[in-house]
Amino acid sequence: MKTIVFILIVLISGGLAGLVHGTINFAIVEPYLDQAIGLENESLFASGEAEDTLEFWAEYESYRIWQKSGQVLAGVILGLAMGSLFGIVFALSRNSLPGKNIVTKAIFLSGLMWFTLYLIPFLKYPANPPTVGEADTVVLRMILYVSFIIISGIGVIVFYKLLTKLNKNKKYFALIGYAGLMTIAFIIMPDNPDEITAPMNLVNEFRFVSVLGVSSFWGSVGIILGLFWKKFDKTSNLEYS
Repeated sequence: MKTIVFILIVLISGGLAGLVHGTINFAIVEPYLDQAIGLENESLFASGEAEDTLEFWAEYESYRIWQKSGQVLAGVILGLAMGSLFGIVFALSRNSLPGKNIVTKAIFLSGLMWFTLYLIPFLKYPANPPTVGEADTVVLRMILYVSFIIISGIGVIVFYKLLTKLNKNKKYFALIGYAGLMTIAFIIMPDNPDEITAPMNLVNEFRFVSVLGVSSFWGSVGIILGLFWKKFDKTSNLEYS
């Protein structure tokens, strides 16, 4: 495949998957953000940090309209970045991935990246609505979350390499090794330091729709890139048929 074709299909795949992600976020996540920010505003009024005035609500509505209108665009931009990462990893690893054809290989990789780079870190540090979390701990929380992603990402690379070298009867050792590593990481990594003061039904529902939104990206990018790769890479059908 020519380099320019590779770049184009990677960017288009990431952009389209980001469009799906942004659209779903707009449809199902934004209502929960409205509820959470509403609680945050009530807290500000109660503490005296803000006043319940027409000026406040005018500024608030203006900000939220701007924020919502950029939701889909933000999804596309994020999709371009994550899609590029996915495309590079796929180009380097596709020959060692399981699957009957290039599309199933791409779907397998997107599922693997979703599991190790999103779901596992999410289980340790689940997403919270805006009303949860202190401003003073933002940097700490970001460091913890990114560190967990790095541990999980490096872990899956190391143990996947090990899995490809083991014979069929011993491949489960690689799975046990990754599970052991992440269990240790779960135990030794500090928990989110912020106390949850928002209603738990709101927090849990926000987390659920957040998982749906992010999962829509990883599901889309695997299918779209796989189909593009099959169409434009003339060798893929010969190699994997």
